[in-house]
Amino acid sequence: MGETGALLGLLRRNFWFLVGIGGLISLLGFGIRANFGLFLAPMSADLGWGREVFALAIAIQDLMWGLGQPVAGMIADRFGTGRVLAIGGALYALGIYGMAHATSPGMFHITGGLIVGLGMSGASFPLVLAALGRMVPEARRNLAFGICTAAGSMGQFLLVPLGQAFLAAYGWPVALTLLALMIALVIPLSTIMRGRAAEASESDKQSMGQAMTEARKHSGYLYLTAGFFVCGFHIAFIGTHLPAYITDQGLSAELGAQSLALVGLFNIFGAIGAGVLGNRFQKKNLLSFLYLLRAVAIALFILLPIGPTTVLLFSAAIGLTWLSTVPLTSGIVAQLFGPRYMATLFGFVFLSHQLGSFLGVWLGGKLFDETGSYNVVWWLGVALGLFAALVHLPIDERPATRLAAA
Repeated sequence: MGETGALLGLLRRNFWFLVGIGGLISLLGFGIRANFGLFLAPMSADLGWGREVFALAIAIQDLMWGLGQPVAGMIADRFGTGRVLAIGGALYALGIYGMAHATSPGMFHITGGLIVGLGMSGASFPLVLAALGRMVPEARRNLAFGICTAAGSMGQFLLVPLGQAFLAAYGWPVALTLLALMIALVIPLSTIMRGRAAEASESDKQSMGQAMTEARKHSGYLYLTAGFFVCGFHIAFIGTHLPAYITDQGLSAELGAQSLALVGLFNIFGAIGAGVLGNRFQKKNLLSFLYLLRAVAIALFILLPIGPTTVLLFSAAIGLTWLSTVPLTSGIVAQLFGPRYMATLFGFVFLSHQLGSFLGVWLGGKLFDETGSYNVVWWLGVALGLFAALVHLPIDERPATRLAAA
């Protein structure tokens, strides 16, 4: 037992081992989450539900993920990341299993919405990034953030086609059960991702309440929070409704799965690139460029005739920006306030992301059921992208006065 503990202690000091385990957790958490859009059309048809029922469940899921993230961050900062990841993985698996056996919209909203959302708040990349922010050297922090974010995209690239294969071969109840078993792997992996605020390197004795007050009064933190709302809107709407939108245009369900996989593939390059470029250029300018690129890509996608080529080109363009905002956004939070309470502070930024996710996924389903079209939501995505491109420009990336004086 002593030798095992010594080996784990040694491995926890190895940069690539930590990034590898964190990346695997991100791969599972985000990759399985990216599958849910594949189930919208078949489950709605088989169960006789309108798309708003499924969309509302995913919207609740996103909202609970967001509301739970700051709480999970506070618990992780206080008691350690590993325990929170393990509990989150168990809830995540239980919720997906419940989705496969839900017999009413209310039960589906509880399992696929409430339980999965709370599970994701404890078993997703914000906690992984916060743990890595404390466990790796500051000079390699952006690289670690970029690689783990890219791993989430790799999960989307690998697991969405796998989910589609499960769906085609076994039907949606068995496919969901298999995904539940896969996410349960987070539980044993969580033992590696340890660390809490008391172990951080800051010499000051700042309390969690003081850290939250400091962040709330920082204009850059507020701008960052507003911009991340837009990121959530885009990702949730596109991730949930793009496969159905593609089949509505007379194209194949396989193309819908391929489009999400391609988003994940190209974001591998985008996320790693963002992590590397974040060490060389101002992160706020990179964020503005990414949101502008999203707005342009969405506008061209809905203006040009749709076909397999335009779908794949759009997926590639969106993929470059998909989670590329994460290492830059989390990097600014760590740069402004240090890594000590990063799980908590980034958790509140992520709450804004999930409020945007709730609006994007729910509004997409509601307006489609009312109008038979997604056009209004697509154009709203363009407008929000332009807003986010502008709102990041005034951010001052210099460390907070407390850190600058240390």
